Amino acid sequence: MKTLTRLIAVVCWSLAMSAQAAGPEDAQGLWMTAENDAVIRFAPCAELPGALCGTIVWDKDAGTPVDTCGVRIAQLARYDKDAWRDGWVYDPRDGKKYKGAVRAKADELRIRAFVGVEILGQTEQLKRVATLPATPVCKS
Repeated sequence: MKTLTRLIAVVCWSLAMSAQAAGPEDAQGLWMTAENDAVIRFAPCAELPGALCGTIVWDKDAGTPVDTCGVRIAQLARYDKDAWRDGWVYDPRDGKKYKGAVRAKADELRIRAFVGVEILGQTEQLKRVATLPATPVCKS
């Protein structure tokens, strides 16, 4: 009886863990920045099969001189274990590219930018959104 109970517990735990595990498609979609000032669309890169790209598709400053609509902020070549890796992330605030990793889990996406090793980086946390805000509209 103890063996059967343990087996059932292990199967239930395995099912629960697999239901929580993120996959490569989980990062795709629309993501609002923590400051609510931009929405980034993550989707497969058109010119790089198997890679993931992130592009700003809504900016609170759309139509102004600081408009970042259409700016690609991430290009990551492969999904490994729990994250998209082997590429770069771009910070439009400082105009620099960094090594990067992107992890998605449920309605949360974390973009990690770093120089050298990942542990020495900085993380931006985004929330999934279903649609773009109505205004302002990016023209790109």
